Amino acid sequence: MPTEPQSPPKRMPLEGLRVLDCATIIAAPFAAMLLADYGADVIKVEHPRGDGLRLSGAQKNGVPLNYAYYGRNKRNVVIDFGTPDGQALLRDLAAKSDVLIENFRPGVMERWGLGWKDLHAINPRLVMLRMTGFGQFGPYASRPGFGTLAESMSGFAHINGYPDGSPTLPPFGLADGIAGISSAYAVMLALYNRDLHGGQGQMIDVAIIEPILHTMGAQATIFDQLGKIQGRTGNTTTNNAPRNVYKTKEGRWVAISTSTQSIAERVVTLVGHPELIDEPWFKSGPERAKHCELLDRMVGGWIGARTLDEVINAFEEAGAAVAPIYDIAQVCADPQYQALGSIATVEDATLGPIRMQNLMFRMSDTPGKVRHPGPRLGENTDAVLREVLGLSDARLKELHATGVIEPSPGKPSTKRAAA
Repeated sequence: MPTEPQSPPKRMPLEGLRVLDCATIIAAPFAAMLLADYGADVIKVEHPRGDGLRLSGAQKNGVPLNYAYYGRNKRNVVIDFGTPDGQALLRDLAAKSDVLIENFRPGVMERWGLGWKDLHAINPRLVMLRMTGFGQFGPYASRPGFGTLAESMSGFAHINGYPDGSPTLPPFGLADGIAGISSAYAVMLALYNRDLHGGQGQMIDVAIIEPILHTMGAQATIFDQLGKIQGRTGNTTTNNAPRNVYKTKEGRWVAISTSTQSIAERVVTLVGHPELIDEPWFKSGPERAKHCELLDRMVGGWIGARTLDEVINAFEEAGAAVAPIYDIAQVCADPQYQALGSIATVEDATLGPIRMQNLMFRMSDTPGKVRHPGPRLGENTDAVLREVLGLSDARLKELHATGVIEPSPGKPSTKRAAA
């Protein structure tokens, strides 16, 4: 029987876009990864010593697992742009790129002749994303800055935790992640203005302390107008109740939220206390929150007498909002995540099949794809410099000999990575 013609693969939305990722650790490389996920040719440019992320966190058989995620879908090039030859190579690459992402302290790129004015003069269409802890100017601009400091200074740690406990930092790169997502959005705004409105490239200044501040809601406005400063409330909130985590009969945990009045009414009805609906204080979230201890005793008592499955099924039948609290193993096993394809499997040259988070969202006509995990240090150096800059084998050999494009001793070489 004749086979049906295969549909051509769908084009990814950022195909044809070239991005130089000259950044390190999490936030800025995460922004570059999000662009790579949707088809941008992201060239990760690393110092011969390699990105510090390669030494951070868990490894297996010499493969840094954090880097396998944040470096995914990128090509990898080693260039020592602290040297004149390395600086010249990066300028040449910038001249043929759409975006350059960096997160050095303010002034470092300028000392290398790679600042915004230098690169804009070479390529007026270039978008340069500059991410630092505190921004490119101001009294703190020269300070080293990391996500932990942003989580502290933004007010997040102040409101995170319990009233009788210390301010609590998140156990992962929360501010870095928020800054990375925000930065990818900023890059797309700049490209939209350049390509659809006839503008030039521009410089984007992202301070990691700012995007997380925006996710904190209207706190600044509330303080300005009412003089109120939000404190720590644990798992409860001053906006609605019941809203907490509750332990089931077998020791599992669930979280519930009653952000709408109708959901709150369904929950108290489900747990056997419909009479509360007629209480004057039950008519608004902030008023219910003043009675959270009473509501938590009622809801917690009902949940504690039942298994996780019983709780989930009953809430689902009642049209009330509930979710189990998962660890990552439970995330991977959950049928909803599996239906969405939230965890992707890709092939690593050393480890074989490995799993990681899939794309953040699905696009019907121009989908992205997790094509490969983060490459070895310098794995694509020669190929990229031949393809983009047209360097000859003789010139590449000279640059390798001087160490400008060769991983530092002790790091995996280009030849070993390609073997």
